[in-house]
Amino acid sequence: MSIDYKVVEKGQPGILGGGEKKFYAQIVYGKEVTVDELVKEIERFSALSEADIRGVIIALENVIQDKLSQSRIVRFEKLGSLYPSISSNAEERLDDVDLYTIKKVSVNYRPGKRILDAMKNAEFNKN
Repeated sequence: MSIDYKVVEKGQPGILGGGEKKFYAQIVYGKEVTVDELVKEIERFSALSEADIRGVIIALENVIQDKLSQSRIVRFEKLGSLYPSISSNAEERLDDVDLYTIKKVSVNYRPGKRILDAMKNAEFNKN
């Protein structure tokens, strides 16, 4: 399998009219993979039933949500880690930093070694 990409032309950010334009490679995303498709793939590699696999995936989603909302890092050894992240406004004084200073809450993903190796070793196909 290979990663599909295309060539796009982009201008310089922040310059009126785009400034000097250059060409970049950009991934062409394929169709999303659904839970149904994942379940069928996993079923081929295990002795678990479709219902068991689906149950584990749903339970895993619930547990991940719970742990991230407790400021926990969820580490899937070879798959990677999920961890909560926030960004906030800067304040002049320590006492001014509070709940309302927080602008955004998100979840970050840090891939594990096997995922990184798979990406490093991926082949590319220019569309």
